[in-house]
Amino acid sequence: MSRDWIAVASAEHVLRGREAGFMQVCHGKAAPLRRLQPGDRVIYYSPTVSFQGKDRLQAFTALGLVKAGEPYVFDMGGGFRPFRRDVTWLPARTAPIQPLLESLDFSAGRRNWGYQLRFGLFSISEHDLRLIARAMGVRLQPMEQAA
Repeated sequence: MSRDWIAVASAEHVLRGREAGFMQVCHGKAAPLRRLQPGDRVIYYSPTVSFQGKDRLQAFTALGLVKAGEPYVFDMGGGFRPFRRDVTWLPARTAPIQPLLESLDFSAGRRNWGYQLRFGLFSISEHDLRLIARAMGVRLQPMEQAA
């Protein structure tokens, strides 16, 4: 059975992953990526446009399906060798989180709704996934249950 996740990264980093068909979380750590299974659905939340930037975005920026295979190391040069996971990214538009906060299971009624986002990757309910997907203009099909 597939699970649904929110991953956190700047919009710039998400764009790089979308263009190349991968995801990376928690500064390249392998352990969070090992929690994902083929067919799981992932939504990226981007608090900012750029890494460590002050350019607040607070929006969902990508939605995809985890492909078969395990996390793998990618040499980015300069000694940085993060772990990545392959993902099939779906066409989606950016959707601000603010209008959804009171409807999402993970944030409704919570003043500190952003606390979970600090973990970099956390599971969400199917209700939340569908609500966010709708806001992003993504219509999930049955075949998108497995990658």
